[in-house]
Parts: sequence; structure tokens; C-alpha cells
Amino acid sequence: MNALSSSLVSVVDFLNGMLWGHVLVYLLVGTGIYFTARLGFIQLRQFGHAVNILKNGKEAGTGISSWQVFCTSMAARVGTGNMAGVAVAITAGGPGAIFWMWAIALLGMATAFVESTLAQVYKEKDADGQYRGGPAYYMEKGLGQRWMGTLFSICLIVAFGLVFNAVQANTIADALHHSFGINEKVLGGILVAASAFFIMGGIKSVAKASSKIVPVMAISYLVLALIVVVMNISALPAALSLIVKSAFGWTEAAAGGLGFTVAQAMRSGIARGLFSNEAGMGSAANIAASATPNPNHPASQGFVQMLGVFVDTMVICTASAAIIMVSGVLDMGTEARGISLIQLALTNELGAWTQYFMAFAIILFCFSSIIANYSYAETNVLFLSGNKKGGLLPFRVAVLGMVMFGSVASLPVVWDLADASMGVMAVVNIVAMILLSGLAIRVIKDYEMQHKAGKVPTFDPAKFPELNGVKEDAWTGQLASSKE
Repeated sequence: MNALSSSLVSVVDFLNGMLWGHVLVYLLVGTGIYFTARLGFIQLRQFGHAVNILKNGKEAGTGISSWQVFCTSMAARVGTGNMAGVAVAITAGGPGAIFWMWAIALLGMATAFVESTLAQVYKEKDADGQYRGGPAYYMEKGLGQRWMGTLFSICLIVAFGLVFNAVQANTIADALHHSFGINEKVLGGILVAASAFFIMGGIKSVAKASSKIVPVMAISYLVLALIVVVMNISALPAALSLIVKSAFGWTEAAAGGLGFTVAQAMRSGIARGLFSNEAGMGSAANIAASATPNPNHPASQGFVQMLGVFVDTMVICTASAAIIMVSGVLDMGTEARGISLIQLALTNELGAWTQYFMAFAIILFCFSSIIANYSYAETNVLFLSGNKKGGLLPFRVAVLGMVMFGSVASLPVVWDLADASMGVMAVVNIVAMILLSGLAIRVIKDYEMQHKAGKVPTFDPAKFPELNGVKEDAWTGQLASSKE
């Protein structure tokens, strides 16, 4: 049995090393460059328009609004990784890692735009009138390859629905146990009860909760970061200069006298950015499909999800980097890494009370991720069951069981398994996106042409012959002929 476990660990380690060390970095970067070029740097050209769409997307006539979907996807994206992960990137690759984190986020905005647009194009209504969709749906309906959708769904359910939720619960329980001495089993029970309250209400309940929690947690953390930066404003120009110089190897020493190569900076920054903003992985596209966008056109939600990548990396991760860079902790020769480096910086600048703030932030970040991750997985459970809801209750019980398990257990091997599942999921999604890229580009350009002509963009599926064979057209409510 031990030999079998050892072999499994070796296989998972090899798969993760191959996927995250080589394959996915090149695939995601290449895909981002491709879509950025095909769309004419739409993430820069139409940034202001995207902000306007988000501002106008707080209400939906029926279903879930674009604002609620934005908050739900942010709830899943934003977690302790935006704090601890940035600190790890800097200590592993130097300050230059921040520059490459920004670069991959810029490219990822175009990728997120495309996958969310496709999710909207191929969405469908379930028995309750709720929109469902995502990569599994566009793999089946757009490519006619249900096996791809099945593989994607299984990987997402394992990674996001089960393991990542256990990891988030583990983070909350560990932080509160060490800060306040609360028993992990008691914490686990509280987390299970709180999660059940939202999860049992389904995707609409999750969306409503996220729209309340996410703004509070993000704004609170950004305010704290801003205070630290203002207190050390004189150090900001030098910090920005160091980030740029380190990114291109123009400085031989950084971060306490330690030298970092350009390759180290690129590897750390790109990996941090990809893990954080999820662009191209297909996860956020699941919730993107559930929106009733305003204007009511698939590309409209693409603009909104594009902003999610920007806020996650360019705003929240940058806030973490700023706290570290201007506080001077890197020059102290500290052994602190990850979240402890952020805590050290905050404690030095603002005092010991910040440990309570960090505990509060961790609770909000991780709990919101639990319920948002569930929403991603729910859509894929329904895909596998053919939109029959009989399997939802057992799945919800399994999710709550993993929350309890994560609160009291150590999870290193399980975490590695989740990374492997997420890696396979991302590869399958990227292949599908490339194969459907022609349609996605034309849908986005259709939106831009209507907007440029002064019209409120609306979607007419008849303009796109590829959609004639789709079984259910969520945009017109009419049934088209089945794809043979």
C-alpha cells in the first residue's frame, strides 16, 4: 500500500512539474499573445467601456446580474494567494517577478474575454430558468466533443469543488487556531454550517452572498495597503524602479543583497499571475455563463470578466507587492516567507493589531472562495447529469464533508492532486478555445461594430452559421435542429 501511495505521489509530482513548469506556461502565455493580437489590444482600447458595462450591470431583469457574476468570479480568484502568493513570488524571483505578473495579467485579460464570450454564446437554461454554461458546454455544443466536456467537468469538480474547498477551510482553521487558540473541530463545524447556508441555496444564493462579501474584503485590504504606501511614499519611486530593473536584469542585487536572474523573475511572476487570475483555465467562464448581461450580448460579459483579471492581479496583487516593497522588510534579512512576510511588514508599519485584521481578511478571502468554487462545480455536476438535479444534494454533502476534512487535516498530497486536475482542465480548455476562436472573434467584433455605430449591441444568432445546429438557443428561446 505504501509503495502504491509513493508511486501515485511520484506520478502526480511528475505531471505537475511538466504541466506547470513547462506546458501550461507556454500555452497560456501564447494564447494570451494570440488573442491580444487578434482583438487589437482590446483590453487597452476598450478598458473604459468595460468599466461602464460593469457599472451598468448591477441589475438584471431575470437571473443573475453581471455585477453579481463579477463578484462571484472575484470571490474564487481572490484568496490568500493574492497575499502569500505575491510574497512567495518576490522571495523566489526577486522584485522583477511583479513586472512579469503584470505582463501576464495584461495578456490574460484578452484570454478571459474570449472564454467568457464563448461561455455566453453556448449557455442554456435549466428547468428553473437559470442560465448554465462554460467550457464543458462549448466543448459539447460548439465542437461536438462531449468527452472533452466530461473530462473538463471531472477535473474541475475534483479541483475546485472538493480539494480547493478543503484547502481554503484548512487555511481558515489554521489561522484562527494559531491566532486565537480556537479548536479546529469547532471551527470546522462553524464553517460547515456557514457554507451550507449559502451552498444549499444554489448558484443564485452564492452570487448574492459574493456581491456583499467581495467588495468589503477587497476594499478593506486595499485601504490598508494604501495607508502603508502613503506612510512610505518617498520609497515608492525607488520600489517601482527596482521592479523594472530586476525584471530585465538591470540590477545585480535585489531584496536584501540577493541576486535574481531574469529567468527567475519571469518564472515566478508568470506562475503567480496565472494561478491568481485563472485566465484561460476555464474556471471563471462557468459563472460568466450564468449572467444576464447588459447590453444583452455575449461579448458584454466578456468585458466584465476581463476586468476581473485586472482587479485580481493589477490591483489586489499589486497592493500586496506595495506593502512588501515600500515597508523595507526585504532589507531586514528576515527568514519570513509567504503570508508571514506580509504580516511582518504590516506589524512593523502599523502595529500588532494587524494580526487581527489579517485573520479577518483570511476568513473573508477563504470563505468567499469556498462558496464561489462550489458555484463553478455545480454547473459541471449538472453538465454530467444532463441537467438533472438529483445529484446536487449528494454533491453538496460531499463539499461540506471536504470543508470539515480540510479544517482538521493536513493536505499537501491532496493539494498536489488538485493542481494536476486543474492543469489538465486548463490544457483541454485552451485547445477548445483555439478551435472556437474564429467564432469568438467574430462575435466580439459584431459587438464592437454595433457599439461604434451608436447602437445598443444585441445578439442575433442567425448571423453565425455555426450556431444553427445547437440544440437550445438561450438567446432566442427557440429550439433549433439538433446537431447530427
